[in-house]
Amino acid sequence: MTKTIPIVPVASAVASAAGAPLTALDGDGVGCHAGGGHLLAAARSAGKSDTLDQYAKDYPKGPHDQPQSMCPAFGSLRVGLRMRRTSTILSGSACCVYGLTFTSHFYGARRSVGYVPFNSESLVTGKLFEDIREAIHQQADPALYDAIVVINLCVPTASGVPLQILPKEINGVRIIGIDVPGFGVPTHAEAKDVLAGAMLRYARSEVEAGPVQAPRNGRADKPTVALLGEMFPADPMVIGMLLEPLGLAAGPVVPTREWRELYAALDCGVVAAIHPFYTASLREFEAAGRTAVGSAPVGFDGTEAWLQAVGQATNVGQAQIDAAKNRFLPAIRGALAKTPIRGRITLSGYEGSELLVGRLLVESGADLRYVGTACPRTPWSEPDRQWLEAKGVQVQYRASLEQDLAAMAEYEPDLAIGTTPVVQAAKQATVPALYFTNLISARPLMGPAGAGSLASVVNAAIANKGRFEAMRDFFGDAGSGHAAGVWEAGQPSPQDRPEFKAETRRQLQKLLKKRKAEEMV
Repeated sequence: MTKTIPIVPVASAVASAAGAPLTALDGDGVGCHAGGGHLLAAARSAGKSDTLDQYAKDYPKGPHDQPQSMCPAFGSLRVGLRMRRTSTILSGSACCVYGLTFTSHFYGARRSVGYVPFNSESLVTGKLFEDIREAIHQQADPALYDAIVVINLCVPTASGVPLQILPKEINGVRIIGIDVPGFGVPTHAEAKDVLAGAMLRYARSEVEAGPVQAPRNGRADKPTVALLGEMFPADPMVIGMLLEPLGLAAGPVVPTREWRELYAALDCGVVAAIHPFYTASLREFEAAGRTAVGSAPVGFDGTEAWLQAVGQATNVGQAQIDAAKNRFLPAIRGALAKTPIRGRITLSGYEGSELLVGRLLVESGADLRYVGTACPRTPWSEPDRQWLEAKGVQVQYRASLEQDLAAMAEYEPDLAIGTTPVVQAAKQATVPALYFTNLISARPLMGPAGAGSLASVVNAAIANKGRFEAMRDFFGDAGSGHAAGVWEAGQPSPQDRPEFKAETRRQLQKLLKKRKAEEMV
């Protein structure tokens, strides 16, 4: 019998109480809380249709409007903050800028984030654009910066602030202006591609115009494979080791850490779409005449297929490809056999590497039933999807929180790997759980190093089942449902108030009907 887990996601609690769906962008009809539909319509009427149409093509949303993840603009901000000699300036509501800067520093940013404030008057009169232009002129010091990135958040995008007409360079400092609205870019993972693609396009135009700066360590003496997508720091080195018998070298990782690395990336022999949703970046590599290869060297099957694909794409002879396989595949098989994973698992996340992690779990012996990713289905993820589904794993692109929770309820895993609310729901149901971003994706995945990297943390988590059951038996129903919270000893026990809940639900339904009527005016 399938168990149900009585967890109501916070994002949908109001909507479900009123019997109507709400998106993550719906709000009170004022400013940045106007709701996704209002902001989208405003942006189109303000001249942003071309940008939004391209985003809709690059980052298709369905089957639902938007996954429940962090603000998408964090992805672009993170890319800029990780680059040397690059300044990043945000243009958006102060509350959004505060949240983004807080998150940036939480994840290790070591530099300041620029901010151009505005009010209703400066937004409507165009003064905000003038303030942005003044700010980049003040910042454009070639002794300090190679590039300045300006990011429009929701309200400036909806208001049509035209970053595209900013100067392309000032005093030799490149100016990159992008729109990253929550109503146009679905996830922070894809927002990384928005900025990476814009930088590659700028760099490609520089290459076409004439000589450019050489890489910090000079050009490679072998054909290179550019690596697309953020990954664990050891993974590029492992990939370089795998490529060496093919007569190839690992090229830069895109998003890059320095502007000059963009030229070296475009100079590759082939680009490996390790993260397969970098659509804008892949378009620039294609325009530069470069071939893309999907998937990644994860596990035995993944490494074998990836070496074959890369070798063929770079015209390496089959004998040389086979020699590379024979050199590494036995070690990978041995590592997988030495560190097996035993247990049923559901997996979800929003980083874009979920299918790769899923492959590694299956080859490690895990009974993986479900992989949910907030990212979209693309041609470059097809090898991973086909492999997983052939192994009986359910793959869900653009997975919502509700779908992740439903999979956990249906498959009754020994371990749930997922986002914060999934982990919370699992632990409340006494199911061991691990946060994907910090505990799973922050580990090596590629080649021999990745083969045994997940077993210790996964097996240790599965072994904690008894501890959760002991806590449940000790605490019982205390602090759950209507009794949630802290109650002083000696005070009356909390009482359920169904009549109060019914009245609150009625008021919410009334408010939602009023908002809907206002939208139709």
